[in-house]
Amino acid sequence: MNTTVRTRFAPSPTGYMHIGNLRTALYGYLYAKAQKGDFVLRIEDTDRTRYVADAVDFIKRTLQLAHIVPDEGPGYGGDYGPYVQSERMDLYKKYAEELVEKGAAYRCFCDPEENHTAGEFGGYDRTCRDLSPEVIEKHLAAGAPYVIRQKMPLSGETTFFDMLHGSITIKNEELEDQVLLKRDGMPTYNFANVIDDHLMKITHIMRGSEFITSTPKYTLLYEAFGWEVPTFIHLAPVMGKNEDGTVSKLSKRHGATSFEDLVKAGYLPEAITNYVALLGWNPKTTNQEIFSMEELIGAFRLDGLSKSPAVFDYDKLGWINGEYLKKMDETEFERLARPFAGEIPDYLEAHFKALAALLKTRVSRLSDFAGEIAFLIEQPAFDASFYENKRNKVTPEKAKELLPDMIALLEEVPEADWTNDALYARLNDFIAKKEIKKGLAMWVLRIAAAGKLVTPGGATEILSILGKQNSLERLKKSLASLAAM
Repeated sequence: MNTTVRTRFAPSPTGYMHIGNLRTALYGYLYAKAQKGDFVLRIEDTDRTRYVADAVDFIKRTLQLAHIVPDEGPGYGGDYGPYVQSERMDLYKKYAEELVEKGAAYRCFCDPEENHTAGEFGGYDRTCRDLSPEVIEKHLAAGAPYVIRQKMPLSGETTFFDMLHGSITIKNEELEDQVLLKRDGMPTYNFANVIDDHLMKITHIMRGSEFITSTPKYTLLYEAFGWEVPTFIHLAPVMGKNEDGTVSKLSKRHGATSFEDLVKAGYLPEAITNYVALLGWNPKTTNQEIFSMEELIGAFRLDGLSKSPAVFDYDKLGWINGEYLKKMDETEFERLARPFAGEIPDYLEAHFKALAALLKTRVSRLSDFAGEIAFLIEQPAFDASFYENKRNKVTPEKAKELLPDMIALLEEVPEADWTNDALYARLNDFIAKKEIKKGLAMWVLRIAAAGKLVTPGGATEILSILGKQNSLERLKKSLASLAAM
């Protein structure tokens, strides 16, 4: 019996990593590492219709971004390779023929174009299940093409144990004599994954709950070979919220649903991984929600997994991502945010460092950056209601009264002194001489310059980023709008 825990992630090379797939990989990795075991990457590419060139590299890059590092796999080495199914073809034929010899499988010569379905469950009608040796030999001598099918028991039940769901029993009459080896010699997924899991000494298999009904077929294959059956953990699906409040399986209509799409949308890989870990798993021993990979490994236990579907919550992901952004080094945030800002005027480019510092604690994802700075590129339409603030006793009339003096003051500031600190000092002197509330003056100035009720930064920070010429133009434009009321 293999005492080392070995888990695997076995994606198809489609060039797409759905959040559900990523979660399966992550849980397999966390459990293996928590148990000081091995995590294996295997590429299941027997379905050539879905094959995408360079998809293996894409999968590896995605896992690397998510900080999921296989111990074995294509390009990683290991003792049980090759780790790409199309490079293991001779193995599958050998084991399929072995099952035929054991009487646990049979050759089926039926024409796939003909209808061979029957019974309550609509499975294959088993026309070739009990062919005589003479008939079989005649077909083979004539070079007739065939598939190899698993010979399912016709009565009784098959039971397997799942770590999440307990014992699950399926009536054998519901099980079709599934194809193991296709006419072209390619194995089906249902056959290849059993062979590979056994030969790679996989001890724990994590996969979606949609495979529960197929698992008795796998269990019967293990038993037919006389192999130890691995431990199964069938994960509940990831759901998405619909507009009407209901939930359904997460799909593109709910928003970005692949790891790559989420990264492109401005979420950090570490934050995505952190959030995905909590989609159906609860650490139980702590209320902690922000985890490093090392902390996830230390806290991960199978008894924290939920049997209930998890609902993908973009707001929660945004909150977690925002926490990661807040903790980020300012230089790194500036580097990551710059591509999301798009084309910007020279005056913003010159002050991008200050702009990034203002927004680092205010955005929940990097793609929010462009929207947050739009008011600095084009002055928003005038809204007189923004000049109403009871707390600071601001009114449009008061703003119209104060703005001319503040504009005159700012016109006298040399370009060299057009900095946040210098502007703040001059305005403080102005406020003291006028004997007015600081909140009143700064509110009026900020609204007049920004044209926006909520801004990242105060009046002088906005003025310093806009520059002297832009600032004065905006202030005069706002004053003109107030005067025209």
